[in-house]
Amino acid sequence: MTQLLFVEQLKIAFASGGSQNEVVHGIDFAVEAGGETVALLGESGSGKSVSCLALTRLLPAEPECTVSGSIHFDGESVIDMDGARLRKIRGGGIAYIFQEPSASLNPVFTIGFQIAEAVRLHRPDIDAVETRVIELLDLVGIRDAADRYHAYPHELSGGMQQRVVIAMALACEPKLLVADEPTTALDVTIQAQILDLLRELRQKLGMSILLITHNFGIVKGFADHVIVLYRGRVVESGSVDAVLSNPQHPYTQALIACIPKIGDRRERLTTIEEQISQPAD
Repeated sequence: MTQLLFVEQLKIAFASGGSQNEVVHGIDFAVEAGGETVALLGESGSGKSVSCLALTRLLPAEPECTVSGSIHFDGESVIDMDGARLRKIRGGGIAYIFQEPSASLNPVFTIGFQIAEAVRLHRPDIDAVETRVIELLDLVGIRDAADRYHAYPHELSGGMQQRVVIAMALACEPKLLVADEPTTALDVTIQAQILDLLRELRQKLGMSILLITHNFGIVKGFADHVIVLYRGRVVESGSVDAVLSNPQHPYTQALIACIPKIGDRRERLTTIEEQISQPAD
């Protein structure tokens, strides 16, 4: 398989009180083209989301934020891209879906209008825009897509809103979909439906996925490879089956121990000792 995304020695620092506070400390990871799914996993504050925003230079500019290292997408250096090329990569090459779908949708415009706007921006070669939008709504499992075209976000459930956001991301036919906690704001039944949808779209479209999550429970059966982040450092990586069956780092072991099990009546979740809060390089 061909390497689609390659990140090497990525460091991210934010200006704070006259100094630079480094939050990501030289991490490496890669995603293969053609449908590989990689999970970037860790608790809140571990550096997952900022690392993914750095992939298309969506973080604040210097001096507020400093990004160093190497980010290559489809053989090109993202760090060295000019503005015109970067705009084509955003959406057209790498698309994002985020945790809270209602925050990604404008409440005063219909969902059809918002998806059509993305199509017109990134696919000016498409003339029948409304037809394309209805096709996308149908692709993500929204019934009566032609009627839903005229619906407003508040008329849809959280799960339906997330499907609309996925349709918007797919409008540009990206090679890589970055899914940042895409199921966290949804109940468990809808979570399973969204994961099934993403799995189906990956197989149908040949699209690779970078999944950002804190939940080991949704990684098994969905991702091929997992990278565990702790305080801005990679502490463990490998195939999902290998990491789940034989975790090496205490942090990974604690995360796996927190996966709920039927009949488990523990009152306290597993924790880790403070002395390993600064993992070895």
